[in-house]
Amino acid sequence: MTLLWHSEKPIGICVFTVPPISLQARNRYFGRSGKWTRVSLQVLNRQLVMLSRVVLHPTYRGAGVAAPFIRRSCETCSWPWVETLTEMGHMNPFFERSGFTRVGISRTKSSTREDHSAIYGGRRNKHGKPQLISKETHRKSRYAQPVYYIFDNRQNKVADTQEETNCKEGSQEEVG
Repeated sequence: MTLLWHSEKPIGICVFTVPPISLQARNRYFGRSGKWTRVSLQVLNRQLVMLSRVVLHPTYRGAGVAAPFIRRSCETCSWPWVETLTEMGHMNPFFERSGFTRVGISRTKSSTREDHSAIYGGRRNKHGKPQLISKETHRKSRYAQPVYYIFDNRQNKVADTQEETNCKEGSQEEVG
């Protein structure tokens, strides 16, 4: 998590989470295929994090703050790759302005709950069976075709671990 401050007031947040197991656009980008094993999942979690939420106070929207904030949040992350999946990519290119590469659009064959659940990584329950998104989530977003973006952070990884900021622990940026 990264917070953006203006004086004493938090005005923005970037939330980083564990990536979903499988995203079609990610698999295409990295040339990955086949089943996931315990080892391949461990490698995924060491190499990749998902930027799952960006929130900016309404007063600061449109002021040119979002793109630099997102870029800096990703650069201070200790992961070499940051991905995001967003419907907003169709309307506003601030992820491109933040340094992300637009990989593609996630589409389904139909708007069924099963197909739509697959877009978001095909999470599995404790028995290993595919878990569906909730009925309410499906109703609200069944027509979504989110854009998949990737941020190459390999050049920004800090060698000195004392200077390295882990997104999970939280970092803070201040806007002037």
